[in-house]
Amino acid sequence: MKGILLHGGSGTRLRPFTYSDVKQLLPVAGKPVSEYALKNMIDIGIKDFAIIIGNIGGEEVKNYYGNGEKWDISIEYIYQDKPLGIAHAIYLAKDFIKNSDFVAYLGDNIVQNGIKNMYNEFIKNYYDAFLLLANVKDPRRFGVAEVYNNKIINLVEKPENPKSDLALVGVYFLKPDIFNIISNLKPSLRGELEITDALKMLLNNNKNIGYSIVNGWWKDTGTPDEFLDCNRLILDEINNNISNINIKGRIIIEKNAIIDDKSKIFGPCYIGKNTKIENSVIRPYTSIGNNCHIKNSEIEDSVIMDNTNINYYGKRISESIIGPYANIEKNENNNINLILGRDSKIRL
Repeated sequence: MKGILLHGGSGTRLRPFTYSDVKQLLPVAGKPVSEYALKNMIDIGIKDFAIIIGNIGGEEVKNYYGNGEKWDISIEYIYQDKPLGIAHAIYLAKDFIKNSDFVAYLGDNIVQNGIKNMYNEFIKNYYDAFLLLANVKDPRRFGVAEVYNNKIINLVEKPENPKSDLALVGVYFLKPDIFNIISNLKPSLRGELEITDALKMLLNNNKNIGYSIVNGWWKDTGTPDEFLDCNRLILDEINNNISNINIKGRIIIEKNAIIDDKSKIFGPCYIGKNTKIENSVIRPYTSIGNNCHIKNSEIEDSVIMDNTNINYYGKRISESIIGPYANIEKNENNNINLILGRDSKIRL
């Protein structure tokens, strides 16, 4: 079996971060979102991977994942010049897949308990495709499956009037027959080759599509709120406990991080390499990246990315996402000075 990690898409809902960074490389608890997806595929024994990259941040993706030797796997890269849909991205990997079964995994999706059970069902029951579904509050944002008598009977992409609350999670176990199906697809009204249309054609051809319901949580990290929620869920799974006068709870502290004796840390938290924390309080559900300097500050329930400096006393920073190389400091004149780019958001 082979793996396809989809790393395309423009990430408009995560602007301004995605003007300069790839949404799937944004860090959650110290790792890019897509690394959790890659790890889930590695855990079922896959060694050969293709990563689909788009016209935003492709070199960043290559620089991070390289040839895969860090994970003892092989990676090749396939370029999708325009965001023409999931089915189109999968079709681009046709020559890589050849005659193998494969799993296609959206790089901005995280599934709590991995995909081993899906893999076992797909292999054991000789399915033509196997899908992961989740109950959602607003199915109109997703591809939706209609199920009757424990069988999928229909699939619709982003329906205006959903007949089901079962959304397709971005994990698809497929056979190479899918490429013939995709080659006959017509673009949808939004100009994309929809994976739901390809799967629906499989159904129409009397192919056997299996499914399972998410056991645990699933997150599509495509919006700031979902991104922060995913950070909380990942941090909740930290196992190591630290307990001393200044540090309490489940906390990961990376190499060469410095926390002075005037600071207090309350887990679950993540603190990256070479980060220095002085006279500050770091409260639960905070992830701080590498090479940051936090001074005279109080932070909770936030993601602070690499190389950020914060020296801000007086008010707690909460439920925030702060991008790399940001600088936040107290203005002694009590004025507010802002330098904000397009699509920035601030609440004072």
